[in-house]
Amino acid sequence: MKSLFQNIKGDKTIWAVVALLALFSFLPVYSASSNLVYVVGSGTTMGHLVKHAMLLILGFGIIYGIHRIPSHYFKGLSLIAMPIVLVLLAFTIAQGTTIDGANASRWIQLPLVGITFQTSSLASVVLMIYVARYLSKIKDQEITFKESILPLWVPVFLVIILILPANFSTAGIIFSMVLLLCFLGGYPTKYLLSIVGTGLLCLTLFILVAKAFPDSFSNRVTTWEHRITSFTDGEDGEAGYQIEKAKIAIATGGIVGKGAGKSIQKNFLPQSSSDFIYAIIVEEYGLVGGIIVMFFYLLLLFRIAVVANANSSIFAKLLVLGVGLPIVFQALINMAVAVELFPVTGQTLPLISSGGTSSWMTCLAIGIILSASVKDKDRKKSKEDNSDMEITNPLEVLSGQL
Repeated sequence: MKSLFQNIKGDKTIWAVVALLALFSFLPVYSASSNLVYVVGSGTTMGHLVKHAMLLILGFGIIYGIHRIPSHYFKGLSLIAMPIVLVLLAFTIAQGTTIDGANASRWIQLPLVGITFQTSSLASVVLMIYVARYLSKIKDQEITFKESILPLWVPVFLVIILILPANFSTAGIIFSMVLLLCFLGGYPTKYLLSIVGTGLLCLTLFILVAKAFPDSFSNRVTTWEHRITSFTDGEDGEAGYQIEKAKIAIATGGIVGKGAGKSIQKNFLPQSSSDFIYAIIVEEYGLVGGIIVMFFYLLLLFRIAVVANANSSIFAKLLVLGVGLPIVFQALINMAVAVELFPVTGQTLPLISSGGTSSWMTCLAIGIILSASVKDKDRKKSKEDNSDMEITNPLEVLSGQL
């Protein structure tokens, strides 16, 4: 165990924030999972807690493994992973899976283990690394919009188009994050405006096609319409019902909350352990608890900016921002939905909400950030320490020097 902690490198504050959020998540997940047990009739509260623990343990294994990889390796890995991701997204949308009669074409079933995997979460991380690689490559070059279409925007739009029919909110977040990363990476603003216009045009065409052929895209466009209408007009419906229960939970939480496990609205609020877990947190831990959770995400954002600024490599800077900003952005959207500042999106609260794929991909992104935060001297020292432990024969040392 001691040697394990000695091998942990990178930004200690990020390690601490991630660990604290993960440890805290057990309380609201255990409390909110009673909704799944007594209302939905799925499993036991202890079973859901054990499942959440196993997912987080695997997630921290991902963080540890990824943070040991030098950050520049991800540049080449993104080129390999991008076509794999496109194939997975195409397969996911083509299979048309349904769960309990609802459209679930954003997941695929992993063979043997029986776990569902949301390919769009993996695609988001891979795409941001790919975009960071391209932007670092052209940083000191004079490039025209035409030259960047094939290597940059074709992969971006392919990913967005393959995600959009089943998951509009994720597609929108990915597109927004790509635009932000390109802006931070120095890509010409006039070209970005053209891309925004093209994106809006493609979205309009998609909605028109979906309206003309409703059977081709299940009920997703109708769902978007209901959520936006419910948000703007305050109409009743599933989205309106969820927001109403979330607001009741937040309003009754007060300053210090009702106490751990004492939420009432968890029994009425759908997705209380995932999409609306922030409302349960505020109900049980009050305004104080809600602000503390928000503070940790903002602290994570600050450390992401510090790590990015400390790197001399342009690719490492963009890599950290590319995979780090979406984590905080998703967290803020989840909180905004709970307090009705944003329409219902189905986005989970990173590192706290229950759910496998989202947690794993967040951990993958955290591992990449930590990898970029490891100083070259620390990595060299770690290699030297490992070599000293493995080589004990003086003849082996001499042969190594020769």
